[in-house]
Amino acid sequence: MVPGSNNTNWTFEQGGNMKGRLAVTDISKDEDDKPHRVIIMQIHGRLTNAQRDLIGEDDNNAPPMLKIYWQNGRVRVKTKVLKDENASDTEILHKDAWTDDDGHYFDGFVNNDPFTLEIKASKGRMEIIFNEDESVVYEGLDIDRWGVFENYFKAGNYLQTTDEGAFSKVKYYELEVTH
Repeated sequence: MVPGSNNTNWTFEQGGNMKGRLAVTDISKDEDDKPHRVIIMQIHGRLTNAQRDLIGEDDNNAPPMLKIYWQNGRVRVKTKVLKDENASDTEILHKDAWTDDDGHYFDGFVNNDPFTLEIKASKGRMEIIFNEDESVVYEGLDIDRWGVFENYFKAGNYLQTTDEGAFSKVKYYELEVTH
């Protein structure tokens, strides 16, 4: 990332890693007394200016390939998959060409305790490692086709509710990004 420039991103072919040690130290609950959910890490897609112009978009936003949630004291991974595996290279540039997968929960229960997450993205492969001993790997057509997009990492506190008075507190102890 280059401060002040949205045009410095990376592709899966170029690769990128992000590793963090974090905790969701406090979070509000909904009317059913269940904790809200919060996105804590992402790989977000971005259209190049040429791609944006080709499909007639007003901005460079592409869907996020990866969202990692803290949900009910556990860590959940969601990725994007193509709705139509035979879509053209131009068709897959549109947000509506993609949908969410079913998701993956890691086994460990973190509650409000610190944990580590590492994302390793490379050509045709994405691996998410939880607490350095459990991982999920994504390979295949969807990841291969995702190579058309530029990407950027996001780490933070993206609360997933509009409930009045809702809050989440996410504490990062360490965060490292390499390419």
